[in-house]
Amino acid sequence: MGRLKESSPVIPLLLLLLFPLLLLSQVLGESESTREGNAPEIHCSRHRSRAAWQIIQDYLTPFVERERYQIPNKCRLHPDNDLYRDQEQHKVHVDIYEWKCGYCRKSFNEEKFLDQHFATRHYNLLNTTGTKCLADLCGALHCDFVLMSSKKGKSKCNPAAAAKNRHLCESLANTCFPVSQGPAASRLHEHFLRQFCDAHTCTGKNKPFPKGGKKKSGVFYLAVSILTLMLLPLFYLLVFLHQREKRTGTQVLRRIVKTGKKTKPS
Repeated sequence: MGRLKESSPVIPLLLLLLFPLLLLSQVLGESESTREGNAPEIHCSRHRSRAAWQIIQDYLTPFVERERYQIPNKCRLHPDNDLYRDQEQHKVHVDIYEWKCGYCRKSFNEEKFLDQHFATRHYNLLNTTGTKCLADLCGALHCDFVLMSSKKGKSKCNPAAAAKNRHLCESLANTCFPVSQGPAASRLHEHFLRQFCDAHTCTGKNKPFPKGGKKKSGVFYLAVSILTLMLLPLFYLLVFLHQREKRTGTQVLRRIVKTGKKTKPS
């Protein structure tokens, strides 16, 4: 009993020491959840917006740059009208398993975790005013055709949806490349109709992007380049050895000739 009475004050002392730590962790947890809870719900798919942007870069931008045409700001394809453009530009792809936030330099092993980080930590940098969701244009730009290209099978064509997407597509052509702006705009207007709008039909005759897009260097060319760089030093080494052997053989031949020309003593 005496020992119990002597050691009993230790328990309140431990509780007194642990209480501030528990309180601090609770406060930090509440502030963390509060900060994440303040993130507004944005009804714009980042994944589909990224797909739409990539389609623009691959199948439209090369032709626009060739014509040296400036897309007007009112065009919904303009970079300023992409809700996520600034965040996407602040992605640093360091390595295959490392993505870094360009705002706070925090690292992640997958892009999807960086996307979540942007949504909870840097949502205040998004300009949510106006209609700036690039994903809303996916119907006109054939995002599903690109995203589903790796999967087998075809989705059933809906004539009403095809007509709606064609109308949106033609509206983009008229807004982004008004024919009244000159020959370059007129050519791009026609190109946009052929490249994107003609495929919005259920007949199956026209496919998206018939005029092609940005040329991508394939794996084959990359392998050939690496192999060439590896074999080039070996080639020069063989040439050097051949030349040295040739010089050595010439010198030996000269010695033999000189020896044969010596006159025999009489």
